Amino acid sequence: MWFRVQSLSHCIIAILFLATAVAVGQTQPPPTNASNTGSITGKVVNESGQPLPNASVWAHAIGSQRAGQMVTSDQEGKFKLTGLQRVPYGITASMPAYLTPPRGRDEKDQYEIGDSVTLVLVKGGVITGKVLTPDGEPVVAIGVRVEMSRDANGRRLNSASSVQESPTDDRGIYRIYGLPAGTYKVMVGGGINDYSRTGINAFDTNVPTYAPSSTRDEAAEIILRAGEEITDVDIRYRGEPGRSISGTVSGLLREDAGFSVTLTSIGDGGAQKEEQNYQDAHAREFVFTGLPDGDYYVTANTIQSGEQAVSESKLIKLRGADVTGIELVTQPLASVSGRVVLEETKVAACTDKKRPVLTETSVSAWHRVQEVAKDRAQIIWSLGQPIKADAEGNVKLRNLAAGEYRFVTQFSAKDWYLQSISFAASGPKAKPVDAMRTWTRVKPGDRLSGLTVTLAQGAASLSGEIVVAEGETVSEKLVVYLVPVEREKADDVLRFYAAPVDADEKVELNNIAPGRYWVLVQPAIEGPESPLLKFRLPDEAETRLRLRRAAEAAKTEIELKPCQKIDDFQIKP
Repeated sequence: MWFRVQSLSHCIIAILFLATAVAVGQTQPPPTNASNTGSITGKVVNESGQPLPNASVWAHAIGSQRAGQMVTSDQEGKFKLTGLQRVPYGITASMPAYLTPPRGRDEKDQYEIGDSVTLVLVKGGVITGKVLTPDGEPVVAIGVRVEMSRDANGRRLNSASSVQESPTDDRGIYRIYGLPAGTYKVMVGGGINDYSRTGINAFDTNVPTYAPSSTRDEAAEIILRAGEEITDVDIRYRGEPGRSISGTVSGLLREDAGFSVTLTSIGDGGAQKEEQNYQDAHAREFVFTGLPDGDYYVTANTIQSGEQAVSESKLIKLRGADVTGIELVTQPLASVSGRVVLEETKVAACTDKKRPVLTETSVSAWHRVQEVAKDRAQIIWSLGQPIKADAEGNVKLRNLAAGEYRFVTQFSAKDWYLQSISFAASGPKAKPVDAMRTWTRVKPGDRLSGLTVTLAQGAASLSGEIVVAEGETVSEKLVVYLVPVEREKADDVLRFYAAPVDADEKVELNNIAPGRYWVLVQPAIEGPESPLLKFRLPDEAETRLRLRRAAEAAKTEIELKPCQKIDDFQIKP
């Protein structure tokens, strides 16, 4: 028996929600000393400040695997979370038809007992319409789905995001609500229909029809603004028969383990759209139906006790006939373990400064973006998630697909900087391996250890503005770079810094290692990576050399001392 969920992200969220609900409902917290616990109160409101009753409010301890706590807001939108330990918490709210707005730059993202919190939810957008046959008759109980193809700023998404699905009623009318602003395509039919609880229905074997009555490539793009309701997005359902892809899966972590197979369609210049097929334990076969001709990846994935195994992505070219007999063999994913360490300084200016909280410090592995990475479904690269260190600084990055990686860390203390990321020496005379200057290669099932992330006390900060002569203008997409003056630091990737110039021609750089720097203003470096990160890639030594030559020629030098903060620095482009 099998059923299909809308995407991998929805599947994971559903599993986590069920697991959490069980934990909240069945697990009793251990007895605690009343003096060590407390409460967090607050209110849930809409964008106009009006209270939202019946909103679900969730508190989870940051850096902890404990079950969280969930309460519901009252008629005045108020809530109270009680019996909380003296640790930092993340507080979130949710409600049907509402969305959580992006967090502001200075907005708190964690709270402690005794805090009072105001949580704002904004009304999502709505898309509604009718599904009719070519003869104008309503199509009843067919699933209608929206796909976000561009975000609110018009940027094309790398992977088409399946947001929601809703069935038509007896009049053929559907209504999908709670949508974020963006550009959407609307579709019906095909194997994506999720409203036949047996897993099969009359529409499964047909090719999806996109509004108004077309294929995906010719589908209308619907621009939805924040909170807007778009009506009359009608679809004439074509009901055309589709093709199927089927096969078997082997190499599971356990013989009684279930698995999922993800079908990734490739289109729109390389954009990928994913559908997932979940198989119960003891099943070994999969099938996707209702497919139009095109290029697809199929990828198998299984999970057991937090460990995952994934197959290679197999490219399928569907042309005029079903494809059967696909064999997918899963292999264990890799892991990298290590720790975050803090290195303090005795400089007087740095005394009494806030230390980084280890449980709030995250480490992640970012795969190398190159052609070989593009030859695999994007689901492969979404499995390894950022990990927060425990109270002793230990971290373990799990579920990394075979490939090359570099490591990134995030922490909140402004008076500290990232000094190094390295692997321990493999022999008595060997030196530690600088994980910032070289890519770290992992193979299926690797269990790498000895990663050390060193945060050092004494970071400086610099803020200022771009100044130009009267009558001159500032170019768009400018970036301010800090380039090390000392020759012995010329190859130190972590001594190169960058920050974008904002709309007010101001710039701010934090967590800077003390030392001498040249200040350089240039247009952002183009490339597949973020322009603010490209110069830090291990194989971009030539880019760093060009920046250093340009900065040396510009001759704008500054010396930053430990824990020094420089404001109102004027920078000439």
